[in-house]
Formats: sequence, C-alpha cells, structure tokens
Amino acid sequence: MARGGKAFKAVAKGMAVVASAAAVIERRRRAAMAADPHELPAPAEVPGPVPVPRADSAPAPAPAPVAASAAEAGAAAAGPRAAAPATAPTAAPPAPTAHAGLGREYHPGRPATPAEAVPWGLRVAAESTWRLLLLGAALYVLFYVVDMLRLVAFSVLASLLITALLEPSVSWLRRRGVPRSLAAGGVFLSGLAGIGLVGWFVVWQVSTNLPDVTAQVKDGVNQLRDWLITGPLHLTQQQIKDFADQITKAITTNTDQLTSASITGAQIAVEVLTALLMTFFTTFFFLYDGARIWNWALRGLPRQSRFAMAGAGPKAWTTLTAYVRGTVCVAFIDAVCIGIGIDLLGVPLAMPLAVIIFLGAFVPLVGALVTGTVAVLIALVTQGPWTALMVLLVLIAVMQVESHILQPLILGRAVRVHPLGVVLGVAAGGIIGGIGGAVVAVPLIAVTNTVVGHLRRRNEAGQEVFTALEAAREAAERTAAAQPTAAQPVAAD
Repeated sequence: MARGGKAFKAVAKGMAVVASAAAVIERRRRAAMAADPHELPAPAEVPGPVPVPRADSAPAPAPAPVAASAAEAGAAAAGPRAAAPATAPTAAPPAPTAHAGLGREYHPGRPATPAEAVPWGLRVAAESTWRLLLLGAALYVLFYVVDMLRLVAFSVLASLLITALLEPSVSWLRRRGVPRSLAAGGVFLSGLAGIGLVGWFVVWQVSTNLPDVTAQVKDGVNQLRDWLITGPLHLTQQQIKDFADQITKAITTNTDQLTSASITGAQIAVEVLTALLMTFFTTFFFLYDGARIWNWALRGLPRQSRFAMAGAGPKAWTTLTAYVRGTVCVAFIDAVCIGIGIDLLGVPLAMPLAVIIFLGAFVPLVGALVTGTVAVLIALVTQGPWTALMVLLVLIAVMQVESHILQPLILGRAVRVHPLGVVLGVAAGGIIGGIGGAVVAVPLIAVTNTVVGHLRRRNEAGQEVFTALEAAREAAERTAAAQPTAAQPVAAD
C-alpha cells in the first residue's frame, strides 16, 4: 500500500511538471505568434489635402515646386467647388532592421523565432507525446483507484453481468402484469436457488466419489513410480526416496510461510464472502430499479453529453445482454460436450468437472481449455497417459468448434470484436485484475466498442444535417439575389 502511495505521488508530481512545461511552451508560442516576423514600422503620417487658394486672395508661396498634371491644373482653374483634394505621394517604407522583440538583424531566410526552426512533424510529435503522457497518467490513476476499490468494482461489474442475464425475465413478467417488486424478487430468488443447487450438486458428487478417486490416485502414483524406475529415465528407489524426503523437508522448513499463506487464504475467503454479499445486494437493486439508477447517472453528466449518452446507454445494454446470454449458451455447449467425452473415457468426477468447465468458459477462447486441464490431470493419475491424451484431444476439438462455429454464430453479431482483440483483452484483464479481470475484459471491450461506434455515427449524422442546412441556406440566398428588385422611384431635381 505504501509503495502504491509513493508511486501515486510520483505520478502526480510528473503530471504537474508536464503541465507546467506545457503552459510555458504555450505562452512562448503565443508570444511568437503575436510578434510578426515581417512586422514593419508604422509609416510616416500622410499629409492631408493641399488647400487651393481662392481667386480673390494672394497666392501663398509654395514651399517647393511640384509638377502637377493637366487635370489638376484644370481643376484649380475651375474654382474651389470643382477642386479635388490632392494627396502627397507616399514614400516606400524602409525595410525592417530587426525582428520585433528579438533584438537581432532581419534576414529573409532566417526564422523569426526558435520555434519556427523546429520541423512541423517534430512539433506534432512533441505535442502528441505530452498529451499521451497525460492520458497515460490519468489511466494509471484510474486503475490505481479501481485496484484500491477492487471489491466494489468487481461486485458492480459482476452485478451488471448477472442483471444482464436475468433482466429479460423481469421484463417478461412486467409485460404480463406482475408488479415490479414481485418480478424482481422472484427472478432474483430463482437465480440464487439455481446457484445454490449447482453448488450442492458439485459438493455432493465430489463427496460421493472422493474415496474411489483417492484409491485411483494412489494406484496412479504407484504406477508413476514404477514407470520412473522401469521407464526410459531408469531412476532408482533411493533417488525416488531422496526426492520425496526433499519435498517433506521443504514442507516442514517452510511452516511459517504455509501458515502465512493460510492466513492470506482466510483473508481472501472473507473478501470473497463480502464481494458475494455486495454482488447479491447490488443485483437486486439493478433488477428492481435499474431505469431510475440510469437516469440518476445521466443527471451527473454535463448537459451537452446527456443526449448522446442517453442514446448510447440502451445500445450498450443490448450488447451486454446479448454477450451474456450468448456466453452462457456457448459455455453450456462446451460443458456438455466435454462432460460426455470424459465420461465415455471413464474419467471419474465427470459431472463436477463439467460444471467447472462451464464456469471457466465465461472467459472466451481460453477459459474452457484452462479449466479442462483439471480433467486431463485427473485422467493422468487415474487412467494413465493414453486416457489423458484422449481427454486433451477432446478439449482441443471442442475449442476448435467453439472458436470457428459457436463464437461467430452466437456472439459474432452482438460483440463484433476481432479474436485477436479478445485474446489480448483477456490477457490484459488477467494481468490487471486476475480471474475477475479476465472475465469482465471482453464485455467491457464490447460495450466500449458499441458506445464509441454510436457516438461516431451520431457525430457524422449531425455533420451531415449541418451541411445540408448550410447548403439550403446558401441556395435560398442565391435565389433571393437572382430575383429582380422592384424599381426605385427617381427623385425630381
């Protein structure tokens, strides 16, 4: 925690330094733009019109003989009414001798400011870089806050996923006239009952088959020891005994670490229980009052963004609902196919293993394969390497069917995320948030993709409407200008 606080302070200081440097660069750029490199000194004041002497007055002596044109002489002879003001010729302004505010001589090929000497591409790269640094620092702070509040964050995300699965049932009951409280409560309790039945079934199967599995594991260990002695490794009984003694010694010497690990496990169990209670509580209120919660969230946005997000919200919810329902369907098919395969191969605990694979399939493309390795290990220690190899082949075949048939048909239209994006998202989510991060990574990517696409299409439609209105206005102005104007009455002399 202290290390995270120091990192947060360091990031905050770095952001302050980058912001101050950006402000200094902006001030210098504006000062350079204000100082025009070709700014010329103000020209000398142009004299006004030269007065023409009246006929009854004595002519004033001219300061210097100025050659006048024939038209000017005729105008002077015609009298003061016909005289036109004559302007003195303007001298050409002198060339500037120094840049404005720089104090050095002017040169046509020399940039006015040092900033102008920097290539344009380098300027764009520099400004883009410090903006990306600010964005990265903001994302780091966001992830840091989410990590501090990971229980709350994962509880809310898990509640959204469960609500997306159960909300269609609540809507169906509401359309049949069932009150909102009864519909939400009934669906919520039904979901809890289903989860409880699945957990009870897994525990019952494991406790029933545990003695047989234990005996099979002992036989498998003995077969593995015989294979190590008679197989290609040609180990001796003493080498195997020494290896077992080393394992026992490592366990006895690391008692403190195991004790601390058990304490950490107890803390994790408490956190998981707290997260489950918070998830159930949040799920019920999402089912009961989800529309009001969404409207309350919209009121917290700026007024200019409410209309855009009000349209993006239902589309994002539709995408999330389709993703969750499609994932449940794909996970069920994977669990049924793999469960039937390992049961036909004689692997014990086929039904509990199918339930574990069903839960792991919520991580797309890799979840069922990772959880299926448990079935491979059980097959290895109970039935031997050939059965384990056959179980592995079944897993690979089901994963190929999922990635090439089930995912495109069931989730392709709803998610619209490339498989590479799915794999990278799952990897990044697993690194950041563990198993929970891997589960929520793909739906988060899908929802973000939907929202961004909606906002982009909305902006494009608004631009098209604006362009059409501008074209109509210009056409109306041209039509009005082309129409003949009414004749104006001529004033009498």
